[in-house]
Amino acid sequence: MEFLNMPEFEGKIVVITGAAQGIGLVTALSFLKNGAAVAAIDVDREAIEDAMEDFFKGYEGKIQFFECNLADAEEIESTCQEIGRNYKWIDILVNNAAVSSTKPISQRTVEEWDYVINVNLRAPYLMVKYLLPFMKEGSSIVNIASTRALMSEPNTEPYSASKGGILALTHSLAVSLSPKKIRVNAISPGWIETSPYKKRKYRYKPNLREIDHLQHPAGRVGRPEDIANAILFLTSQKSSFITGTNLIVDGGMTIKMIYEE
Repeated sequence: MEFLNMPEFEGKIVVITGAAQGIGLVTALSFLKNGAAVAAIDVDREAIEDAMEDFFKGYEGKIQFFECNLADAEEIESTCQEIGRNYKWIDILVNNAAVSSTKPISQRTVEEWDYVINVNLRAPYLMVKYLLPFMKEGSSIVNIASTRALMSEPNTEPYSASKGGILALTHSLAVSLSPKKIRVNAISPGWIETSPYKKRKYRYKPNLREIDHLQHPAGRVGRPEDIANAILFLTSQKSSFITGTNLIVDGGMTIKMIYEE
């Protein structure tokens, strides 16, 4: 993995949700390698233990995991209070955690719909609400959306709706938090191959086909570090004039026209 070298993150305090696997895990590594301390949130105890042993060895003094169910508003509030007590202030928040549901409309329950919306959309809002008292002037927030906010696959309504909501939440927060000089941006990843960074029992080496790569104008499927580097940029002073925007990181896949042959 190659990360941007940004010494400005030395000593910064970064909160990342969904940090035990996938994009969140690699994002945590990118900040740790740049000298930041990471308050990592995840609900999966097994994934947390695997990540600490397999990816975060040597960083034990710089990363602390907080187990939290992001579908539970009270747990979010108590976890944010604990983070505030432990770290005193927060410089960066990355709302990364998400769940999905692929099921025909006729088969999906109201409870299943609510669960996806609560984790993917309500939780990022509540993370901001409860961490805001600890966020310094000049802090930065990145919300992870998805290209599914802009285009869809069948039977993914709650996921697509939640990610579309993230885009609206992002520009709304950017305006609301501007008096505190807090910047808020979104990133919409495309196809990012995260399988090498799952917990052990779901971890495997990708078996990608040439056609998988070639359907991207950039010539390859995305990697988690592509998103991590975008997050580093958007939370750095190099992007100080960028707020309320959505950065699509998908190798150009969403702008390529598809024709039947």
